Amino acid sequence: QVQLVESGGGLVQPGGSLRLSCAASGSVVSINDMGWYRQAPGKARELVASITRTDATHYANSVKGRFTISRDNAKNTVYLQMNNLKPEDTAIYYCNVKAVVIVPYTMMYWGEGTLVTVSS
Repeated sequence: QVQLVESGGGLVQPGGSLRLSCAASGSVVSINDMGWYRQAPGKARELVASITRTDATHYANSVKGRFTISRDNAKNTVYLQMNNLKPEDTAIYYCNVKAVVIVPYTMMYWGEGTLVTVSS
């Protein structure tokens, strides 16, 4: 199995920055796509950003130009640098990875979530 440990959430003022981290551990053969989703109160969970093993990235339109996703394959860790945060970015942010534990099967794993609150 794969365990995901997230960190970096918190309270920040509008215009501020936060950096989220998510480290994967366990019986991992390889990790393919990694990403971040978020869920605001009363709304559906949505994809924020994703990154492939070869560093191809995808962003939701609402965060383009403000958020940057990156990964360290040696540490099995994905990061989300969030700049110019807005109140509408307030949500629980979930790490998501697609990993191979038993070849050749790829499974999806979720972190427990970290709360980001943007408020003055």
